Amino acid sequence: MSTITVQRTRTAQAATLRLAPQYPSTGSGSRELSHHTAHDLIKVLDPAAPVKYTPAHSLPVAPAAASTAPKKDVLELPDVLDTQIHDLIQQTIADRGVAEGGDESSFFAADLSAVYQAVKMWRASPMGDRVEIFYAAKCCPTVPVLHLLSLLGCSFDCASTNEFQQVLALPSAPSPDRIIFANPCKAPSMIRAAAEAGVEMLTFDNADELYKVKRAYPNAKLVLRILTDDSKSLCRLGLKYGAPLETCPGLLALARQLDLNVVGVSFHVGSGCKDPNQFADAVWRSKKVFDMAKQAGYDLKLLDIGGGFERETFAEMSEVVSDALDVYFPKSSGVRVIAEPGRLLVSSAFTLATNIIARRRALEPAPVQCEADSDGADVMCESARQSLSTPVHCLLQTTSTTASTARSTASCSTTRSSTLTPSPSTTKPLPPSLPSRPHLTFTSRSTCPSS
Repeated sequence: MSTITVQRTRTAQAATLRLAPQYPSTGSGSRELSHHTAHDLIKVLDPAAPVKYTPAHSLPVAPAAASTAPKKDVLELPDVLDTQIHDLIQQTIADRGVAEGGDESSFFAADLSAVYQAVKMWRASPMGDRVEIFYAAKCCPTVPVLHLLSLLGCSFDCASTNEFQQVLALPSAPSPDRIIFANPCKAPSMIRAAAEAGVEMLTFDNADELYKVKRAYPNAKLVLRILTDDSKSLCRLGLKYGAPLETCPGLLALARQLDLNVVGVSFHVGSGCKDPNQFADAVWRSKKVFDMAKQAGYDLKLLDIGGGFERETFAEMSEVVSDALDVYFPKSSGVRVIAEPGRLLVSSAFTLATNIIARRRALEPAPVQCEADSDGADVMCESARQSLSTPVHCLLQTTSTTASTARSTASCSTTRSSTLTPSPSTTKPLPPSLPSRPHLTFTSRSTCPSS
């Protein structure tokens, strides 16, 4: 089929519009004529003609352009059951047929009601009506947890491209303005990905980051992360991130010179903070940086107090934060306050069931003659390693608080004997049924890292 292009030529008398045929080329480079003649394919339009010109052959219609926008894949949710967590674990073990040689791999069971109760605890705390939750997705990026938190109106703290892409692909995906890209040191590709996704809030703590943002995302809303005292925390993030106060005026001046939009200040007292007063000190430091920003020409309206909240000290922490905000950032200041809790919301929600594959035991007990002590007294001690009569397929149930610390109870009876004095057998049964409250649970093979 031949196609037709439009050519416009001008003469001294009048302008003409010609439809010139484009003939398909052959292997020899020559042109082939179709059954149409040149007279049929070439028409002359006289602008002075009273009748509207209608060509004998219409131009081919261009095919519809396919959309270049990437399709958004929505993450699938596993089955969520309304049952007690202990019953779910036992049912999963039975369904797998572990005793008959079935699947004996470890698995997590999650109690979503524990996440719901943690959010309620936060909002009922002294700072709950002031500080918004931006859940630290890196703590536990399990889809049902993220989905539930989004339904509850929580926002998200993401530290990588994969994290905010996963959040934006949730069935209850939040808007991009409910995400803060809280990574002060990002690759240029990560900044471009944030721009494409519409994630505007980015953190920084160095000059190099400002130059990268200027090139890749000049319209971003920047948050200056400052260094605080994290000496009493389990994980001291200040060893890697955070600008010392003495460097903040220079960074703010550079941001102003590059015409970048700095909107707030953030800090993190370290993961697993043990001293609530560290929050008060960090809020005071933030106020100092707010004053520096005003001198640089910025009117900051965002304070991110980070994470580090522990369940054991949360009540005291929330009071300290509330009092500090009332002193340095009262509600009348118009400053929006957000936080990035992680383990506080999910540490009590997950139970790990794992298979015991071996035990340490002796075939038969044997008496042991001990040496006399320094006073000359003879001490006879008898050591007996008794066999465990329970099957190998028994499961160890562990309630995960962090990746390194966990409370565990065995689902089988174990018998141990003391080295010096035999003691009665110790039995550690599975815990009794949990209090009657709605339990939305699911199982997962994936691990759930702690914050």
